[in-house]
Amino acid sequence: MDTDERYVLDCPEVQRLRHIHQLALTYLVYPGATHRRFEHSLGVMELATRVFDVITAPNNIHDKARHIVPPDDQLRYWRRVLRMAGLCHDLGHLPFSHAAEKTLLPKDWDHERMTQDIIGSDGMKRCAWDKLTIPLKIDDIIKVALGPRNARGLTFNEWETILSEIISGDVFGVDRMDYLLRDSLHTGVGYGRFDHYRLIDTLCILPKGGSEGDSEEPMLGLDAGGLRSAEALLWARYFMFSQVYCHPIRRVYDIHLRDFLENWLPDRLFPTDVEKYLAVTDNDVIVGMNKAALEPSKPAHIHAKRILERKHFGLLYEANPADQDINLNAAEQVYKAACTEFGPDQVRRDSYTQKGGSQSFPVRLKDGRIAQSVELSDTLAKMPVVAVDYVFLDKDRLPTAEKWLDQKRNQIIAAQKGLD
Repeated sequence: MDTDERYVLDCPEVQRLRHIHQLALTYLVYPGATHRRFEHSLGVMELATRVFDVITAPNNIHDKARHIVPPDDQLRYWRRVLRMAGLCHDLGHLPFSHAAEKTLLPKDWDHERMTQDIIGSDGMKRCAWDKLTIPLKIDDIIKVALGPRNARGLTFNEWETILSEIISGDVFGVDRMDYLLRDSLHTGVGYGRFDHYRLIDTLCILPKGGSEGDSEEPMLGLDAGGLRSAEALLWARYFMFSQVYCHPIRRVYDIHLRDFLENWLPDRLFPTDVEKYLAVTDNDVIVGMNKAALEPSKPAHIHAKRILERKHFGLLYEANPADQDINLNAAEQVYKAACTEFGPDQVRRDSYTQKGGSQSFPVRLKDGRIAQSVELSDTLAKMPVVAVDYVFLDKDRLPTAEKWLDQKRNQIIAAQKGLD
């Protein structure tokens, strides 16, 4: 890292990421998962640089995409922008990352919007941007860090879109590459591993629709020799979601954390003022949790004890194909029946469907022709998605509830069939 990058690295806004867990409370299930957003951001910065150096090599730019790539003197500027964007792409994460984002920020706010506000804040300008020996446009950093879907009020050209794809792309984004490899390492599972060296070395800029396709829009693709590495990446993501990110006890801890925060935070929401937002980290939440656990009169007391004393809810029901053949909304029926039988305070439901599915991207064949990945790989054409639907219940009532569900399962699931 050079002096300019160290200015950014040493900013309180970046150093705060040392105190934001990458995987929330997953360490209560996988004890090694104590890693933080800080080291992930360094990893994204490094991998993004490797991808940039590969795809800007002349032989890795298709003739139909060459017009979007700036000349060499400007490439040096954009390489610096990309590195800064990689370092800053997660600045807006809440304490414990994604665990409670949807319910604890005001409507239309998310961590990407907070990231944009933080990168453009007066604090970052004073600490880093105004000190740079080679000035960079803040809007360029925001665009590359967040991409067209998340950067508010900014327009993108094709080159800027490609650069943002390096970080947050659905297939080859290095954000995904790093978190899969890092999460796999720290949780101690093998599912997230793939040959990222080979994958990165085969990346290139290709027309989206192929040489004779309808669209010549440039995007990241790869040489045919990297296709198996791409398959491995997408399978790694599938297995990490199914075995780690959607582990039922990991998911129920997110629910307990959300319940705690809703009862602990003033106004039941995180602030969106940048200075106030940055002042809260995982450390503050844990301190608040310990205090609440000692004060039975506090609304957050019971939720704090569930987390700190491992009194989490247990899994009563998990949606499965056999039940869904009878009633597509089987989990909803079980949840409603359990709420009626045991009380809504004793029951929680968690439903999640992974984004993704089949992944299409251009592939350069040995003879120079462009094909689509889904035409070359049955794996990529038929990539499954992870979908879970859990019903949890207070552990103390779980044995009774399991007997109840065993006796009334067919009656409950068959009620009001989901497709009627």
